[in-house]
Amino acid sequence: MAILCVVRHAIAEPRDPERWPDDSLRPLTAAGEASFRTAAAGLRRIVPSVDVVLSSPYERAWRTAGILHDAGWPRPSRCDELAALRAPSDVVPILRAHENGSTIGLVGHEPHLSNLVSLLTGAVGIRLKKGGVACLELTGDEAELRWLATPKILRLLGS
Repeated sequence: MAILCVVRHAIAEPRDPERWPDDSLRPLTAAGEASFRTAAAGLRRIVPSVDVVLSSPYERAWRTAGILHDAGWPRPSRCDELAALRAPSDVVPILRAHENGSTIGLVGHEPHLSNLVSLLTGAVGIRLKKGGVACLELTGDEAELRWLATPKILRLLGS
């Protein structure tokens, strides 16, 4: 069995091809960082111990994973399979490699993450807000959605 915490990156700057011709370099906003710091403290209250954090290499996701590290989660590892344009099924072998009783944090993008949750659980219609989290329990080939937390709930827990 493994616990999987799926975290959508915090609020990022709006798409702007002139400022960021390569969208993977688009950063979080200052307000997004500040807000997610409080949310990360709240998330740490619910999930105090994580064994591994895997993050999309995109700047906004990587910075979100860094804020989780600042709040007490492990230093993130780059996971190209979590990049915005990858297929959710690309992540499944990575999860299988880490699932021996582990708690795994994933940091990435929408709709990739919601599609991954749907792929694993069969749940449909789930959308993570920026800075939101879905927690799943993985057992063998089955996955169960345990809970969803909006960034507002996490900030309330973290303040």
